[in-house]
Amino acid sequence: MTRRFTTLAWSAAACTYLLIVLGAIVRITGSGMGCGDHWPLCNGHLFPPLNDIGTVIEWSHRLVAALVSALVVGLAAYDWWLPSPRQPVRPSYVALGLLVVQVLLGAITVKLELPPWSVVLHLGTAMLLLATLIVAATGSFPSYRPWLAAFLALSFVTVLFGALTANLGAAAACGGFPLCNGQVWVTAGPLALIQWIHRLLAYALAIVAVVWALRAPSRASFVVLALIVVQIGIGAATVLLGLPSGLQAGHVAVGTAVWAGVTLLRTEPRPRPLPVPAATASPAD
Repeated sequence: MTRRFTTLAWSAAACTYLLIVLGAIVRITGSGMGCGDHWPLCNGHLFPPLNDIGTVIEWSHRLVAALVSALVVGLAAYDWWLPSPRQPVRPSYVALGLLVVQVLLGAITVKLELPPWSVVLHLGTAMLLLATLIVAATGSFPSYRPWLAAFLALSFVTVLFGALTANLGAAAACGGFPLCNGQVWVTAGPLALIQWIHRLLAYALAIVAVVWALRAPSRASFVVLALIVVQIGIGAATVLLGLPSGLQAGHVAVGTAVWAGVTLLRTEPRPRPLPVPAATASPAD
């Protein structure tokens, strides 16, 4: 893996992170139909008139999506061109496949006028794309230690339930914090139950992070733990302050950072090949 490949992979990962945050801003501001039901054009134009804030936000999201697409395609092409050792699966190729799925889900989401199921799948695919690009950038392969596998799976499910909470309008269904309307056994209906499950998953994620930081103390594990604590704090403030838009966007940004951090914990360096011993000359007679 060359330095250029690493730089390209990190650039693609950074732009994917920005894309996820912009996607949240699109949802929070109600700009999902800012380009109408046109795709890939925006209101029938390649470069639409930007006289509406909804159009500006949605078009910015699409521009970043186009940049991510170019970077991922370039990364896969560069990986194919590099004379690297044969591997069963190359992360750049997986990222390319996820990109195709992501683009198709984006088109379906717009054409169907933002059904919650497609929005959640769209975010889930973006999270998987981000994780795959991080794996490509670090030059590492997934670790199969059970604790880390559970940590990663719990992080992903928590993210998906967060997206479900937001897109079903369940964010206001639970008043108060840390309980839901002062209850442990929620009786306020299905929307409150969805948000309560999201909270329980977040609490479980924090507990697992504490256990992991104690079992394998490192700067990375404590950074992930700190991010989870900040994320729970932002979630509590968002509910208690009446769902301000800035905190909602911050909740997505920090949550995505948590996912990226757990992905970095989940990877470990590829084993380096053993050095070939230099040939030694036989002693002269």
